[in-house]
Amino acid sequence: MSAEIVLGVGGGVAAYKACELLRLFTESGHRVRVVPTASALRFVGAPTWAALSGQPVADDVWSDVHEVPHVRLGQRADLVVVAPATADLLARAAHGLADDLLTNTLLTARCPVLLAPAMHTEMWENAATVANVATLRSRGVRVIEPAVGRLTGADSGKGRLPDPAEIFAVARRALARGVDSPADLAGRHVVVTAGGTREPLDPVRFLGNRSSGKQGYAFARAAVARGARVTLVSANVTLADPAGVDLVRVGTTEELREATLKAAAAADAVVMAAAPADFRPATYSPGKIKKSDAGPPTIELVTNPDIAAELGRRRRPEQVLVVFAAETGDAEANGRAKLARKRADLVVVNEVGPDKVFGAETNAATVIGADGAVHTLPEQSKEDLADGVWDLVVTRLVGVSA
Repeated sequence: MSAEIVLGVGGGVAAYKACELLRLFTESGHRVRVVPTASALRFVGAPTWAALSGQPVADDVWSDVHEVPHVRLGQRADLVVVAPATADLLARAAHGLADDLLTNTLLTARCPVLLAPAMHTEMWENAATVANVATLRSRGVRVIEPAVGRLTGADSGKGRLPDPAEIFAVARRALARGVDSPADLAGRHVVVTAGGTREPLDPVRFLGNRSSGKQGYAFARAAVARGARVTLVSANVTLADPAGVDLVRVGTTEELREATLKAAAAADAVVMAAAPADFRPATYSPGKIKKSDAGPPTIELVTNPDIAAELGRRRRPEQVLVVFAAETGDAEANGRAKLARKRADLVVVNEVGPDKVFGAETNAATVIGADGAVHTLPEQSKEDLADGVWDLVVTRLVGVSA
């Protein structure tokens, strides 16, 4: 479905990346009006934006005054995305200033607003920026976390503009939920785990599983689009980093346990979408295990810690815990048993097999609540399924807060 999108561009060197984001929007059939700041036009000129969007470009409120653009753009938009959003632009937006066309548009927008910051680490971590971001998020503006990586010059750190394709993915989720959908996870910190752990046997071999991490990453993107601060604990995936998350990479089940327990200590909700290995080799061979005439070696296994059960024992009364049950038979009965054993609020039950769930773009699930409620989520994209589960989580968060 085509949407009316305003793409704001702040005056940072990352402005050139917004050209790719613009192309992704237009190639998806959306009508995009680019609104740069005066500083942004020093990095990328107006003819470039006009050629790529097919729409006029202005940064002030004096062009085409008869169309009242400083009001109409925000009123008509289905989504406003600002990428990059500089420290200066965040400050002006937080304080309600309206000294150019973009800040006027931000004041008049009644649709979802998504800001993708980009700046040096010191600027992002400055107390003034921290306060401005908190203010914007408290008003329902979706301010996504910047990425970690190479910045201007030789500097590296947190503050890099996320990959345009991943900003587009978050924007697509915001559009899918509709113009009137609130940022109902704003002010919430959620933890999502994804991927499959690997337990080393020797320097070249490991015990693992077929989890691709796609469902966990879909949960992370959906939560960002709903305004949450997201910590994504990721185990052995080959997926692009989602925009707006604090990414923690792990390899083994023990590493997953340590990272998840640390992140979950103060989280509002935890979604355990990762597939941790249930067992690991009792011993690790420092050298590659060789073939021999005596036949294959016997590998002794030991049981890994049960991370979800430990979270269930440790969690605060107001924290919502979601666990997964990947089953091959008696799925619902096994899911109910797992729900009770882990002391979770919700269990997402999947029937798995060679052609089901793992690595697929779609998923279907039965979600069972600790209150006995059963919700059937039919075959759909993993992003849509994630939103369906987040709807149930939000209901429980609101119920706890009431």
